[in-house]
Amino acid sequence: MAYNIELADRVRERLAKVPDIEVEEKKMFSGLSFLINGKMCINISHENLMCRYNPELEDAVSERKGFLPMIMRGKQLPGYCYVEPAGFRQPDDFEYWIKICLDYNPVAKASKKK
Repeated sequence: MAYNIELADRVRERLAKVPDIEVEEKKMFSGLSFLINGKMCINISHENLMCRYNPELEDAVSERKGFLPMIMRGKQLPGYCYVEPAGFRQPDDFEYWIKICLDYNPVAKASKKK
């Protein structure tokens, strides 16, 4: 399981600044996931961010630099994407991705417990 440790640290540091959330780190999706209040929010997959956001933002999000659609079973999964490093290298771009993930988290569905 390879993921960019520096990127994970960057996400970790950013999330530490958010009040009143519970952050759990879990190895999943071939990387490191950050669960916020029990729900998958952001993932580090190799060199990319994997983001979970409001599917209603799909058109705007898909226009962002570094956006890669998340494909599962041959179909694009709305509300999820990968972001290549060029799309989050700048602080404002990184903040954009973190913010849309955090904004969606309160209304996102939690995965079913096994």
